[in-house]
Amino acid sequence: MGRFSLEPLSLPGLALATALLLLALCLRARRTRRPGEPPLIKGWLPYLGVALKFQKDPLNYIKTLQKQHGDIFTLLLGGKYITFILDPFQYPLVLKNHKQLSFRVFTNKILVKAFAIKKLTDNDEMNDELHPCYQLLQGKSLDILLENVIQNLKQVFEPQLLKTTSWETAQLFTFCGSIIFDITFTTIYGNILAGNRRKLISELKDDFLKFDDKFPYLVSDIPIELLGDTKSLQKKLIKCFISENLAKLQGCSEVFQMRQNILEKYYVREDMEIGAHHLAFFWASVANTIPTMFWAMYYLLQHPEALAAVRDEIDRLLQSTGQKKGPGFFIHLTREQLDSLICLESTILEALRLCSSTTSIRFVQEDLTLHSEIKDFHIRKGDLVAIFPLLLHVDPEVFDAPEEFRYDRFVEDGKKKTTFYKRGKKLKCYLMPFGYGASKCPGRFLAVIEIKQLLIILLTYFDLEIIDDKPMEPNYKRLLFGIQHPKSDVLFRYKVKS
Repeated sequence: MGRFSLEPLSLPGLALATALLLLALCLRARRTRRPGEPPLIKGWLPYLGVALKFQKDPLNYIKTLQKQHGDIFTLLLGGKYITFILDPFQYPLVLKNHKQLSFRVFTNKILVKAFAIKKLTDNDEMNDELHPCYQLLQGKSLDILLENVIQNLKQVFEPQLLKTTSWETAQLFTFCGSIIFDITFTTIYGNILAGNRRKLISELKDDFLKFDDKFPYLVSDIPIELLGDTKSLQKKLIKCFISENLAKLQGCSEVFQMRQNILEKYYVREDMEIGAHHLAFFWASVANTIPTMFWAMYYLLQHPEALAAVRDEIDRLLQSTGQKKGPGFFIHLTREQLDSLICLESTILEALRLCSSTTSIRFVQEDLTLHSEIKDFHIRKGDLVAIFPLLLHVDPEVFDAPEEFRYDRFVEDGKKKTTFYKRGKKLKCYLMPFGYGASKCPGRFLAVIEIKQLLIILLTYFDLEIIDDKPMEPNYKRLLFGIQHPKSDVLFRYKVKS
């Protein structure tokens, strides 16, 4: 978390604040289980509860609790009481309950704490106007974004990487992060026209990744003032996304322009909170795309049979479309052609299955009863309810040998496989890296086409090798909030194919 910055508080003020905080935490930890409620596991630590056990080995910890308590139980995690739902057949019933279980109340708290967005929390009209903007991330609008992605990838690769005729060594996560950040920013907000473009993008990326690293703490109850330089970093990033600065860019996307027009109806153009909205939108667009790209690349390079199969699929598509791979040529595929690459998509889905810990969380707006096959449970108003797909993704009843990476796990008879079963019944929800239903990530289509395009270029034009022998494991620091980062980066090397 870095060093704490305590300068804003005097010693007496700090002592009083600390005492009040400890009192509040101790009072909150005194909660007891009421009749009819799920089993309550709160540990002995005030505020933290069982957070340390959970973060150390989340999967096995949840499996142990499931054996002891069944598919529904409540944990005290970082000051919040969260009821976990582990039966996948209950997922749709829970996630469709919009009256008692609110996605918006939960996300509003994140918007305030992580991005300093306040007006949206009590302005239904603005929220309703902004929501249709997500339609510009689908259909024909997505085709336009795809064209921009291709051009931006060309801008990244042609001047530099395509001159790499001898082996170059790099850190894989850093490499993927730099490219994904660059093309996503440029695709959504436009090109930086200044001559020092690369330096500006690099500085923005570095600040963004530092901010993103603090995100798990930002969404906790820890005051932002106690998170080192996070508040100043937040302000610095917001300033980068204010109207005045984004107006200097060229070639912005339709979705950005529509959002900007709506925001200017509710704020004066100079308001910093407009920048906060754009920062939040960009974070949602890129924060999980980077680690997904890393894991897809890592697993491909670690499994020669997968690499050969995906390369062969890409080669066959390029031949059928009459595209060449030599110097001076650049691959150009439509969305329909990208969707036809079944092995490539299956590889990405398999990487997501293994490394996603995205959890669908809802705020309990009123007391309710959850129904299960065994018994009904009462859930308290003010708690959170969490769908925990990580357990489903490694369920051997659903996925054969779930600990293994199998690039063709989502391929069946030459088509995308979408039928998976548990207890002899077909699952509606079998893979949930993007959430489910109305709250499903609207930017998932853009993220996937970016990853597909980048993988196609790298696998077509480059020889690629992992150098490090060490096994890679997810770092569960970001548990509940998306795709896990690796515990450490991994060295790889690349050069243009001769």
